[in-house]
Amino acid sequence: MSDTVSRGREPAQQAAGLKTEAATAARRRQGGWAAAGTAVLLAAGAVSAWRAGAFSAPAAAGNGHAPSTATAVVAREDLSATMPVPATLGYAGSYTVTAQGGGTLTWLPQPGQVIAQGQVLFKTGNGSPVLLLYGSVPDWRAMSAGITGADVAQLNHDLVTLGDAGSAAVAAAGWDYFSAETGAGVQLLEEHAGVSAPSGDLSLGQVVFEPGAILVAQVSASLGGPAAGPVLQGTSDEHVVTIALDTSQEPEVKAGDQVRVTLPDGSSTPGVVSQVGTVATTSTSGGTSTTTIPVTVTLTDPTTAGRLDQAPVTVYITTATARNVLAVPVTALLARPGGYDVEVVGPANTRRFVPVTVGPVFDDSSGMVQVSGPLASGQRVVVGSS
Repeated sequence: MSDTVSRGREPAQQAAGLKTEAATAARRRQGGWAAAGTAVLLAAGAVSAWRAGAFSAPAAAGNGHAPSTATAVVAREDLSATMPVPATLGYAGSYTVTAQGGGTLTWLPQPGQVIAQGQVLFKTGNGSPVLLLYGSVPDWRAMSAGITGADVAQLNHDLVTLGDAGSAAVAAAGWDYFSAETGAGVQLLEEHAGVSAPSGDLSLGQVVFEPGAILVAQVSASLGGPAAGPVLQGTSDEHVVTIALDTSQEPEVKAGDQVRVTLPDGSSTPGVVSQVGTVATTSTSGGTSTTTIPVTVTLTDPTTAGRLDQAPVTVYITTATARNVLAVPVTALLARPGGYDVEVVGPANTRRFVPVTVGPVFDDSSGMVQVSGPLASGQRVVVGSS
């Protein structure tokens, strides 16, 4: 770029830098999300152009262009650099609920229904309910007084959580033991579910153990069909964001990192990196191989996601933070051989060029870039259109 380029600092005029960055960003988003992606592209384009030295150089005298009159204040503030990555918002987990008690199906839930601990999954025969309880060990046998095991332990925990058994009495007999307290709790559980003559025992197939509440995704069985085999498919009712993160970006991310998630409607909501996978997956498309690891983000406020499922989102991961540093708009930077200047406006609109050292932090959200040099907070610098 010639040093006699116009003083206009619009990033859109920096064709080479922006086109390269736009192409990279477009590939990263795989052609999607026009609304959210546009804002990201502009910010990424601006910082790319700055890093590539694609901002205007000071104008030569008499070149026929009017100097810019827009100014901004040199600020001292905290800056955060973020890395936008594509992701998918959906529900955690995937479960197939299977009936194994026999009989005929006489009631089934509807897709979209959420079934929680102690609630009815489906009914057989003359309204006999099959209940959802929480646990990792599947229901594999009838349970009655005197038996022990991990399945009994999770049954006892369910009964205590639901208020059908007392924690102290269960613990005194042993959490993995089907005691008199357990039997009394089962009887209460059955009464609350509408069992006409609760026995205090559980026959095989009377309960289903799953890790948590189930959002019914699809009902695969039919009313009047046998209560045997798969009945419905479900997911957790908790939203998670899943990122297929390029392994080259792995050092930038760790569990506990605070992030922001841009939803399909353009709104933004906070989240936390809850898990960073350790097993990489390589995929090939168009002769190009990409190796990624799975990263999971949990939304701080899950209600902001509504009922979105398998929705494309953008996650902004903070990669660097600078506290109490001098910052100027990135459009204030003027390229010069070996570095950058800013144009400082003084009394009576006098102007002078001041060399600055740029970075390392660029804040995409504010468009501000960290600088150091003979500047002071409160001074004004000339900026171009953003």
